[in-house]
Amino acid sequence: MKRAWLWTVAGAVAAVLIVVAGALSGHIRRADADTVDCTVQKCVALTFDDGPGPYTDRLLKVLADNDAKATFFLIGNKVAADPAGARRIADAGMEIGSHTWEHPNMTAIPVEDIPAQFSKANAAIEAATGQRPTLVRTAGGLVDDQVLAEAGKQGLADINWDVIPFDWANDANLAASRQILMTQIKPGSVVLLHDTYSSTVDLVYQFIPVLKANGYHLVTVSQLLGPRAPGSLYGSRENGPPANDLRDIPADGIPALPATSSPPPMPNFPITDIPNANSGGPNNGA
Repeated sequence: MKRAWLWTVAGAVAAVLIVVAGALSGHIRRADADTVDCTVQKCVALTFDDGPGPYTDRLLKVLADNDAKATFFLIGNKVAADPAGARRIADAGMEIGSHTWEHPNMTAIPVEDIPAQFSKANAAIEAATGQRPTLVRTAGGLVDDQVLAEAGKQGLADINWDVIPFDWANDANLAASRQILMTQIKPGSVVLLHDTYSSTVDLVYQFIPVLKANGYHLVTVSQLLGPRAPGSLYGSRENGPPANDLRDIPADGIPALPATSSPPPMPNFPITDIPNANSGGPNNGA
């Protein structure tokens, strides 16, 4: 009897050692956002445009606290002005894509100005983070054949979205954006958001518990979609028909926000490289 008990203890200790060794070697990993298989589990990719900005660090903490990953489409001239901010996004394990150098309407600028909007953004992002983007999103998701052809030459796949909650227009109305997310998100959705709005960080902070309660993993675009061919285009610029896949959670499961008003959004920098161009969007920040 005593010998059997000793064998049981020894076996348990050995099992613990195997798990610890496996975790340290990387052979055994927890099923977090980095390892989830989106072909068999429910995934959604939150994407954030127009940063880095003053609210990005708070968003990174929200994502880290929830074991969530996301994709950030950064504007090149903002990265050049705040390389440390871009580096913090990369260091947090987030995916970084390009949102062009100055956020112009890429289908309205002179054709000869298209290449620099990609190349200058790529160079700034690589200098700041050590990563050269393979994904790009243009301002407003506006593309044409010439834009896609140049993106392809520079090794970039264009990513639009499946869900657009109009967080910039609903800056003072979280309920409106939340309702769009509730009705539109389904497995495989790519969601367009902006980390230039404090209210968007509030929205994400309160909505992640809903996604997790519905069994969703929050992953990057590349985790969700896999490798994308340079010059290809994913998604659209509109919401699709309502999916109504999500069930809401009790109010006590939604974290309370601090009792402070939402600071104004961070505007995009003025466009200086292209005469008569503007960065577009309400508040010059969408």
